Amino acid sequence: MTTAADASAPVADVVAALRAAGLGDVDDSVTTRAAYSSDASLYRIPPQVVVRPRHRDELLATLAVAREAGVPLTMRGAGTSIAGNAVGAGIVVDTARHLNRVLAVDPEAGTAVVEPGVVHADLQRAAAPHGLRFGPDPSTHPRCTIGGMIGNNACGSRALGYGRTADNVLGLDVAFGTGEEWSGGTSSVGTELSDLVSADLGHVRTHFGTFTRQVSGYSLEHLLPERRDLAKFLVGSEGTLGVVLGATVRLVDDRVTRRMLVFGYPSMTEAADAVPALLAAAPRAMTACEGLDARIVALVRAQHPVPDLPDGGGWLFCETTDPAHDTALIGAAGALGHRVVTEAGEQAALWRIREDGAGLAARSLRRQALSGWEDAAVPPERLGAWLRDFEALLAAHDLDGVPYGHFGDGCLHVRIDFDFTDRQSDPGAGAQRFRAFLVDCATALKQHGGSLSGEHGDGRARSELLPLMYDEHSVRLFAAAKALCDPDNVLNPGVLVDPDPLDAHLRPARPRAGVRTALRLLHDGGSLAEAVHRCTGVGKCVAPQPSGVGAQVMCPSWQATRDEKDSTRGRSRVLQEALDGSLVAGLGDPAVADALDLCLACKGCASDCPTGVDMATYKSESLYQRYDAPGATEKRPRSHRLLGRLPKLAALTAPLAPVANRSLRLGPVARMAKSMAGVDQRRSLPDFAPRTLRRSAPTARLAHTHTSGETPDVWIWADSFTDHFLPGSGHAAIAVLEAAGLRVRVIDERACCALTWITTGQLDEARRIAAKTAATLAPYVASGVPVLGLEPSCTATLRSDLVELVDDPRAEQVATGVLTFAELLTKLDLPLPDLSGVEVVAQPHCHQHAVIGWGDDQALLERAGATVVRVPGCCGLAGNFGMEQGHYEVSVKVAETHLLPTVRAHPDAVVLADGMSCKVQLDDLADVRAMHLAELLASKLPASKLPGARTGGAR
Repeated sequence: MTTAADASAPVADVVAALRAAGLGDVDDSVTTRAAYSSDASLYRIPPQVVVRPRHRDELLATLAVAREAGVPLTMRGAGTSIAGNAVGAGIVVDTARHLNRVLAVDPEAGTAVVEPGVVHADLQRAAAPHGLRFGPDPSTHPRCTIGGMIGNNACGSRALGYGRTADNVLGLDVAFGTGEEWSGGTSSVGTELSDLVSADLGHVRTHFGTFTRQVSGYSLEHLLPERRDLAKFLVGSEGTLGVVLGATVRLVDDRVTRRMLVFGYPSMTEAADAVPALLAAAPRAMTACEGLDARIVALVRAQHPVPDLPDGGGWLFCETTDPAHDTALIGAAGALGHRVVTEAGEQAALWRIREDGAGLAARSLRRQALSGWEDAAVPPERLGAWLRDFEALLAAHDLDGVPYGHFGDGCLHVRIDFDFTDRQSDPGAGAQRFRAFLVDCATALKQHGGSLSGEHGDGRARSELLPLMYDEHSVRLFAAAKALCDPDNVLNPGVLVDPDPLDAHLRPARPRAGVRTALRLLHDGGSLAEAVHRCTGVGKCVAPQPSGVGAQVMCPSWQATRDEKDSTRGRSRVLQEALDGSLVAGLGDPAVADALDLCLACKGCASDCPTGVDMATYKSESLYQRYDAPGATEKRPRSHRLLGRLPKLAALTAPLAPVANRSLRLGPVARMAKSMAGVDQRRSLPDFAPRTLRRSAPTARLAHTHTSGETPDVWIWADSFTDHFLPGSGHAAIAVLEAAGLRVRVIDERACCALTWITTGQLDEARRIAAKTAATLAPYVASGVPVLGLEPSCTATLRSDLVELVDDPRAEQVATGVLTFAELLTKLDLPLPDLSGVEVVAQPHCHQHAVIGWGDDQALLERAGATVVRVPGCCGLAGNFGMEQGHYEVSVKVAETHLLPTVRAHPDAVVLADGMSCKVQLDDLADVRAMHLAELLASKLPASKLPGARTGGAR
């Protein structure tokens, strides 16, 4: 190497040079730098600036500025690189935001031309109408970019049938680190590379391309005279040789019927042992042969239904497109049992579990499991032996891991519970243990003829280990290739050639004083730092069209803005920096407020994120630390004070509700009220109920029923929203239950879940209210009579936040004891009105989706005969979020991602939304009155079953 690029040039000069070169989307804010400080790896390097080029010329201009200033340039796809391939200290380039188009699909030639930031799933959608697909499909396919796949030579589950990315790239448009552009044909850099290999043919032929998943280092075999292909050589070079401007890729025929053979084994090692026999039994018959550990499946099963699987501690998922091979594969499998899965929905559910493997594995062990040694591959016939040696190495280092991966290709993925627990007392100890384990693994892997990386690249985690895999001569060839393509070492320095130490820049190694939290954070030992580090960067929150087991909600604000700082991952990165980094100065830093501002606190990530990030909880705690914690000096926004106390204001207003409603319909009064509350003037204000549920329905108290002997069959808890704004859903529930012959009473005691205090971070008051509610409701739950909650956000708050606030056995009792309406009807197995011929568009409340689930509701509706269309995303209002000034536009954009288009597409459907927020959003933006499930069922009752008009409660 000649010169080494560094990040010493003044940031202001680099930013000014970029803008002078005509680049518009240039961001050096602390928030954005923090959001891009890490990828899906253990490494953290805050960049000087993030550039999101809008077209090819801007990408070239960025490279020119980097070369002239001597500043490192690191290309980033979706930020899902697990080896630290996509973090750098200078300019980080994000092509996913603007350079994301499929430029052409040629069905006759079976090719597509794409920009580097096009998302894999978007390419598949463009190819699908022609019966085609791009063959490789990594587990991150809903969000990974083709440029990122080219950088790492990604493969995915179906590489057994369709090959690696290198096998499917037909041409590249590249700018080398020298500044030379190449789009095919001759190239001075290409000629020099060919000459480099031609001078060493014997060595290259015997040391490179020895098996399909040998992708560590540079793939020099593609420069041999008999197969010379510069584009394929550049695939897998991790952005260290050139910048990809565009690509022409091969598409394959996808007009096939897929079937899955699932084989169960006592353990993953025995599953690995079976692979060679399966490959031999039906050569080229399988498109995929994937291994999956039972511990990963168990995590999914705890939240979602999982298709039946054969007995075993591990499974092989083998996909074929021809049933003629079934008998041979079953005979060769040597399994405990097997299943042939032909139904597309079951196959999709199983593949989704496999695709979420990295995130799920991260929370399956005693400590958080992490990337680092994640991607080793061996010839498939060595897989069982290597897995046994690997498990012995784990045990020797007092570590554990959950293996899974592309077993048919000999590629083993694993997340390992690396021990960084002593980072406060001895920050270097964890890094030393990390280094020792990786070195031992690399040494052992060489004995199996393996590759440090099988598809995800070497990055910062494994580049230093390349001399343990390759001989000295091979490593010199890598350095020579780098010098020809990038002589000034501008492109992704520290990776592959002249690498940084593998234990440098580790993200968990920067301790900072702990934060005394108001929430208990039960799943993270009371540590907010541990909680925010749940995010491993897998990036499921940045999928342009989310997918997952069931409908996915997260991350609605990212769906609206497409800005990394507004994703669950981006916010996690900013919070990590605030708690144990150096870029963000604590939770009071403006960058934290900036990152959290557009978080809807929808809680969708709590269930949709494979690692269990719960940004709504972290936001509440962060707001508390900012405004209320000891030492806090910042004044709360007025909207927090007023909207956060909405239940108390509603209770005070109840006696004067008709007068208040008439007053708030007067323009000047409404404008003044909205201004005082910090509500956007474009929002309507919901009416207060003229008579609350507790004043217009039969009520009772538990103590009185003990003395009167009139114990009801069902108790209804009158949450604040149902009681003061939407009592109609309560009356409808009573009608349905009484029609089934049950005696129903509304609990005549005030009990608030404290949701509005929680979402605004007023946690001291929330704890006081929640403790009182736990004490009030616990005896009702303990009585054995079912307790019904009608507002899903409030019921979900009892299920989750109550125990985070209140350390009292009664809180746990209430959390598990209050049922939703669908849960109650299902539990009691009550008869349902006939909904045949009724089309329902359902908007599940995000909190219900995340905490309780909506499966019982859907099953109940379908059992009643309805046709159900479930809206997959968030409504966009989310309690106080969409009401507040400054959030209206994003709230509307969120509604336009899923809710409003679905409602427009089904104009004759009944719109179902149990949550008050969703109802207000639909009323405001679509002029639609949504129904509660109870109201829908009550509307279908025979007239003879309807109770008379209520004239008062049993007071």
